[in-house]
Amino acid sequence: MPKNILFLTGTRADFGKLEPLGTALDAAGFGVTYFVTGMHMLDQYGLTKIEVHRQPGATVHEYLNQRPGDPQDIILAKTVVGFSDYVTETRPDLVVVHGDRIEALAGALVAATNYIPCAHIEGGEVSGTIDEIFRHCNTKLAAHHFVSSDDAKRRVMAMGEPEGAIHVIGSPELDFHAGPSGVTLKDVKDHYEIPFDDFGLVTFHPVTSEQDSMGAQAQALFGELEASGKNFVVIAPNNDPGSEDIFAVLSALPADRFRQFPSMRFNHFSELMKNAACMIGNSSAGVREAPFFGLASLDVGTRQTNRAQAGSVFSCAADDRTAISTFLKTQWGHKHPPHKGFGEGRAADRFVEVLQDAAFWEQGLQKAFHDIE
Repeated sequence: MPKNILFLTGTRADFGKLEPLGTALDAAGFGVTYFVTGMHMLDQYGLTKIEVHRQPGATVHEYLNQRPGDPQDIILAKTVVGFSDYVTETRPDLVVVHGDRIEALAGALVAATNYIPCAHIEGGEVSGTIDEIFRHCNTKLAAHHFVSSDDAKRRVMAMGEPEGAIHVIGSPELDFHAGPSGVTLKDVKDHYEIPFDDFGLVTFHPVTSEQDSMGAQAQALFGELEASGKNFVVIAPNNDPGSEDIFAVLSALPADRFRQFPSMRFNHFSELMKNAACMIGNSSAGVREAPFFGLASLDVGTRQTNRAQAGSVFSCAADDRTAISTFLKTQWGHKHPPHKGFGEGRAADRFVEVLQDAAFWEQGLQKAFHDIE
């Protein structure tokens, strides 16, 4: 009987990393199910559960884990209850979670306490704020680790995880970006009614530990972007605390120069990145996908602190208007050598190879701390 793999996805971002893995597993004969929750279920953020339902061959289960304004601890509790009920009924062979979101923490916790193997994607990375705490918690709860780089592997080992349970596969979202998007730039511009030929991409998410200042940070950043006279395509922030203050700033921007969307289809966004003049904000796309394309990016604030490794990534505080202005003047339209530090677009192949090895399924779930000699 084929193994049944259950992916937990709560955001458009983590689905972009999980989808290549799920697609490859389906093609290899595994059973694939997505437990869809979080931002995917909310109209304000583009109702991106639609993207998950487009996956051929996969089973999709929806679960509403929050209402607008719910604090993160309540979202965690609701997700634990819903996910626990589902895995008790379906008993998957493997739960797969990604990164550092509250839904992933719930999934890893439920898998651990129910003695279901859990694979954690992109552990061992450093960043700012509470995201890093969640990510390291997931590492300790998971039995298997699929990391993006040798540096990440070293950090997972430093947390006491055995080397044999850690697999360097690269960043899965690069699998998607490595090939043709399937659409042209004209297709994207026509579909989303984007009138610009020359544009930058912007995504600015809230930082949960700085939620009281997110409005001021957004005002400073977008104020300088507006003053530049350039055109931008803006993807809305995620639903972390502080997002409403960012939305308030976005609502006041001139519509003729700032084309805004709650979300965007992955292949359309990929094509936009390939043709953008630069990327600005604090999304992981700015420190991962953008360098892969050789696209200059400005990492704003603390959300991705210490995560960037490429020479095409620049950093500044949100209120450093001089740095923002200088970046726009010197890096707009400037291409850099592609950065392959997080893989070359073969993560899904490597993921499937590991799961097809019988030794993977023989690993026990009783964890022990492995000191580094």
